[in-house]
Amino acid sequence: MKMYKSVLLGMLACAAAPALAQDDDARLRALLPQITAWRRDLHQHPELSNREVRTAKLVADELRKLGYEVRTGIAHTGVIGVLKGGKPGPKLALRADMDALPVTEQTGLPFASKATGEYLGKQVGVMHACGHDAHTAILLGVATILAGMKQQLPGEVMLIFQPAEEGAPLGEEGGAPLMVKDGVFKDFKPDAVFGMHVRSALPVGSVAVLPGGEMASSDTFRIVVHGRGSHGAQPWLGIDPIVAAAQIVTDAQAIVSRRLDLNKSPAVVTFGIFNAGQRFNIVPESAELQGTVRAFDESVRQQALSSLRNVAEHVAAANGATIEAKIPFDDSNPVTYNDPALTARVRASLESALGKEHVIDTLRWTASEDFPTLGLAVHAPSVYFFVGATPAGVDPATAPANHSPKFLLDEGALETGTRAMLQATLDYLGYQG
Repeated sequence: MKMYKSVLLGMLACAAAPALAQDDDARLRALLPQITAWRRDLHQHPELSNREVRTAKLVADELRKLGYEVRTGIAHTGVIGVLKGGKPGPKLALRADMDALPVTEQTGLPFASKATGEYLGKQVGVMHACGHDAHTAILLGVATILAGMKQQLPGEVMLIFQPAEEGAPLGEEGGAPLMVKDGVFKDFKPDAVFGMHVRSALPVGSVAVLPGGEMASSDTFRIVVHGRGSHGAQPWLGIDPIVAAAQIVTDAQAIVSRRLDLNKSPAVVTFGIFNAGQRFNIVPESAELQGTVRAFDESVRQQALSSLRNVAEHVAAANGATIEAKIPFDDSNPVTYNDPALTARVRASLESALGKEHVIDTLRWTASEDFPTLGLAVHAPSVYFFVGATPAGVDPATAPANHSPKFLLDEGALETGTRAMLQATLDYLGYQG
């Protein structure tokens, strides 16, 4: 019955998603120069996670001018704006992230970033190498158009401008989890949450969305194997943590290949750090392993993490060693899960806004996001879609990827993203024009 209800909702939505009215389309087109100007300004002045002071001020100032109820200082530099429509209706939250990356730009753009910042104690270049400048500009564009139709708008909209999506600096909290902790939904409980991301793997003019697990969960782990040191010429006098750690790495490969049901969902277990020893002829006291686990299903995620701990504990014990394990360790992101029924509704809106031929099924992406934290905090369904960023004539498969110093956003993505998010918002709220 539940499955039937989801399918029925999707079918109803597909039949009830009118394109933007002529006046609304004209407003969007007239606003594009301003959206582009915002994006270029933000691109030229990027700020690292938890340091988005200038960006937050720009956003808050614009929202106040538009008549939004504005709160600032959430999760350090986060900004929210609430618009109450003139008619009754649902509550919807829209999210854009604002932070940049410790990357020195190599695009050659006339508005390329020359900014620097401190990262892990070093001065580094700073660049919007992931496209968050576009996300912020697009959401400001949506905010502007919504404000202009306030009296005819059903329901309420919360705009969430989030800091530190790329991860808080070492020793700090940040991102969506801290926004939740700081009470982002204290006075506003959304019925749904929408988000989007520009992506180099898609051509400009297209959008992509997938029901279910769309982006992977992300968990880091740290395992320290404790042995007993000895001379390398007499290893029997010690307990070799390197041998035990190497066996943990090897045996952990069977977690995905032999313990997880890959018919259900794929997963990844990767070791990225193996540190041990100082000298060739000394068996050290300990060895350290660090890595990441990725999954698209919450039960698979938990099984992979549990199996990794099980392997580490028992392999160490078989070698006479012990472990100190944090699984997971440090930052974790849940699965970016698109509610199937809501995804059907949003997809219909995207097809209405852009044409069915420009809306595609994306492949699962093993990158991760903290966006789902927002919906999970209030038990609200969410949908996250991608907007093509690679210029026409450039193969998206070979274009510089998000996070590259040469990541180049075709600004046509600004219109596509604004049109898509606006249409999805108006349709969800039940706006009739």
